[in-house]
Order: sequence, then C-alpha cells, then structure tokens
Amino acid sequence: MSSHPVRVRFSPAPSGWLHVGGARTALFNWLWARQQGGVMVLRIEDTDAERATIELAHGMMDALTWLGLTWDEGIGVDDAPYGPYLQSERRPLHDAVARRLVAAGYAYEAFETPEELDAAREALQAAKQNPAYKTGHRDLTDDQKAAYRAQGREPVLRIRTPDEGTVSFDDLVRGTVTFDWKDIGDFVICRADGSPTYLLANVVDDLSQGISLIARGEDLLSATPRQLLMQDLLMRPDADGTPILDAALAEVGYTPREGNWSTAPDYAHLPLLVGADRKKLSKRHGDVAIDQYRKNGFLPEVMLNFLAICGWSADGSTEHFTVDELIKAFSFDRVSPNPSFFDDVKLRNFNGDAIKAMPVDVFANHLVDAFVQAEVITEPVQDTDRALITAFAPLLQERSQTLADAVPMVAFAFRDEVVWDEAAIKKWMKPVAGQVLDFITPRLKALTEWTPDAIHAVFDEAKASLDLGMGKIMQPARVAVTGTAVSPPLPETLSVLDQTTVVDRLLAGRSKVLSE
Repeated sequence: MSSHPVRVRFSPAPSGWLHVGGARTALFNWLWARQQGGVMVLRIEDTDAERATIELAHGMMDALTWLGLTWDEGIGVDDAPYGPYLQSERRPLHDAVARRLVAAGYAYEAFETPEELDAAREALQAAKQNPAYKTGHRDLTDDQKAAYRAQGREPVLRIRTPDEGTVSFDDLVRGTVTFDWKDIGDFVICRADGSPTYLLANVVDDLSQGISLIARGEDLLSATPRQLLMQDLLMRPDADGTPILDAALAEVGYTPREGNWSTAPDYAHLPLLVGADRKKLSKRHGDVAIDQYRKNGFLPEVMLNFLAICGWSADGSTEHFTVDELIKAFSFDRVSPNPSFFDDVKLRNFNGDAIKAMPVDVFANHLVDAFVQAEVITEPVQDTDRALITAFAPLLQERSQTLADAVPMVAFAFRDEVVWDEAAIKKWMKPVAGQVLDFITPRLKALTEWTPDAIHAVFDEAKASLDLGMGKIMQPARVAVTGTAVSPPLPETLSVLDQTTVVDRLLAGRSKVLSE
C-alpha cells in the first residue's frame, strides 16, 4: 500500500439520489480514513451538465450527514486547501492539462462521427479483429484537420494507448489484475464541446488533491488501466521540465501538490450489491436511495452497520457493530470480491432489534423526527405533541421494526377529528356495536382514575353483561376512537388520551353506527 498520508475521497456524480451502493463506498472510504488518522475528501463530480444538479448534490450531502459520514475537506468545509471541490469549477485545470497533453503528443484530435466509428468497429468485428479503436486520426496533418473543420466537424481529444504489452496493478480486494493494451482503445478525454470526460477530470483531480486510495465499485475496474496511463502521462515533463500536472496547477493558480504525495494511488474495487434475483441493485428492486430508507424509518447507525457487512466481514460470524467497533475492525483484505446480497428483510430485522434495545426516551426522540417526516406534526414541535409521543413510545417500541411502522398506529391521536377507515366501519359498526358503545361510554366517562386497569375493568364488565367476546367489545371502541381496527393495546392507548376526548369520540362513533 501507498506510504504517504492517507487521503481518501468520495466523489459522487449528482445525477440521482445517494444509492445504497454509493453509501457503502463512502462508508468504506470513511472507515479507512478514520482508522488510519487520515483525511476524507468530498468532491462532487458534476461535469455531466445534462443530468447533474446542485439540488441532487445537496441531497447526497444531506444523506451522508444523516449517516454520520462526515468529511474533512470538500464542499461546505472552511479553509479546505485543495479546492475547488465542485468538479465543474475545476474546468480551468482540466483545460490546461488537456492542452499540455496535446502539445506533448500524448493526446490527439479525432474528427470521426459516431456513425463512422460504428462502421469501423463493425468492419473490425467482421474481420475477426480486435474492435478497440486505435487508428484513424492519430496522425492527421494540419491540412486534414482544417478540411474536417471546414465540414463543420469539431474534434474530440483522445489519448494514444500502447499497441502491445500489458498493464498490471495490485487491487486491495482482488489481488493482481492484468489487462492487455491491445484490448484497450484510444480513449476520449475531451468531448467535441471541449468539456472533460471522467477519465481526464477524475485522474487530474485525484492526483492534484493527493488521493492515496481509490475505493470504488467494481463496475469501474475496467477504467483502471486507462487511469494508470493518465497518471503516468500527467507526471511526465512539460516543455519546461515540470510535470504536466504541476505546470497546469501553477498556471491556474491552484494549491500545488504536497511533496510527499504519491502519484500512484492504491485501488480497491468493491463488490456489487445485488438483489434477491442476484442482479445488480436498481430501481426494479424498489427504491434503494438512502433518503428513502430514512423516510421509511430506518436508523442511521443500523444502516451503517448493515452496509458494512455487505461484502465485508471481521471474523466470518460477527454481524453487529458499533461505529467505533467498525472503525477498529475494518480492513480491505476482509472485503470479498464476490457480489453481496442486499437483504431488505434482514435490514428490517436489524432495525427492529435496535429499536427494541434502545432506551425508551431515545426511541421517543427518534419518534418525534419520524412524526415530523410523516407530516403528522410540524416544526417547531409543540410541547403537547412531544409529550403525547413520549407517552405512546412504550406501546410502540415492541411493535415497530422501523420508525415509520409506529407512526400510523397512533397518528389518529394528533388529529382533531376521526378519519374513518371504511372497511373497519363496515365490519365493526353494526347494531351490536351500538349496544357496546352505549354500555361503555357512560362508564368510561364516570371513571375517577384514568388508568389502563380501570379502563380494562369497564371492558370486562361489558363482556360479562352483554355476553359478547372481548373482540366484539373492544373493536367498536377502537374504531370509534381511532377510526381504524388496528392500534396498540386499547386500554393502554385510551389511557394516554384525554378522557374527555375519548368520550367525545365514542359518542361520535355511536352516531356512525346509527348512520350505517
């Protein structure tokens, strides 16, 4: 591994919300930086102008913050010395590097149309030759370039790749990986409009920001040989003998690289996350955005724990870790190269176990946030709402796998009027329900002690006097008060509510029976 100070980066492209795969990549980088006393850099790669938006970038940053994955340098950090950290703002550096690569003969202008490229590849395939693009416009004369421009064509810039030989590197997850140069075509570093591609911008930014380890998804493994070539070219001398990258940094006035920074970062290509069908996670597996898991009531510490064991294992058996334990135990040599199953059922069970294990007052605080998220209550949270949630918390804790599970069970208590569930009305608000409500309402109103035991005694009395099962006693009362046929245990639920409110709702429920 590289011997210079640990500097890792998470560099998402803000063309969507933060996906669980991206969050795991951020986590593994963060764990390594924290364990090694290094630096975590957040760089936003927003060069895809058609898809990237600043709103999505902020959404990703919010998701990282919710998970607790803080960064030491990058967007939003004061006195971060190696910016800008928004890649679109680094365009002057990318342009300066591209010019120098062309001047040195490492990059060249190519004018082929997409149709011409497709035809050339098809011809090579038909001749059973390697379709990797390496010929064509490598050595155009100035007159040929002028003729193409006269046709209205604008060139892309391509890097000349070697025609033979191999390139190898040691991957911290996969061991030694080797590619044949004959299989790797001349790749584009600048589009026809002059904008840099990933292969230029990413390598320039990683080297100029001193990144020592690049941990990312295995879908980028095939890009590595081209990036290794770019790293080599950027360190070759410019016309004045200064490495191309350093000369470009000086030209645009960016902070120069530190002298002890390596020019060859380590690589760790992480396994794919797959669904139950063992295919790469995508929208067909449901919403796998971190923000959606947050809205669905998952705890950030559970999400971190679960993401950590998706492809990594400390000892082959332990699955539950605190954040501090993860930092201490993590290593890339314990990351499996094989695809990892993202098991939503297991995640829900993890979350449910964590909810049940936490102190009830901590659970109540989480519930307040969940009720705000669900728009059942609003911020600033009123003391009465907070007190009501705190009172319900013990009833909900054992019955919830997620915070979102808890909200609908008692949302009725925060409404001024009952919202009736028609199926519950149809099933339970029948003539016998009128008898039940007529019996229990005055007795509940007359109670001098508003406790679960006192309320339950009224239901027991109704059961004996009306000769009905307890279900036929409690369900009409439950529907009348809550509007639904589902709630936490009814005597305990009613005892949390104001006695007058319960009586008023029972009377309204009696009217509902008469109207059905």
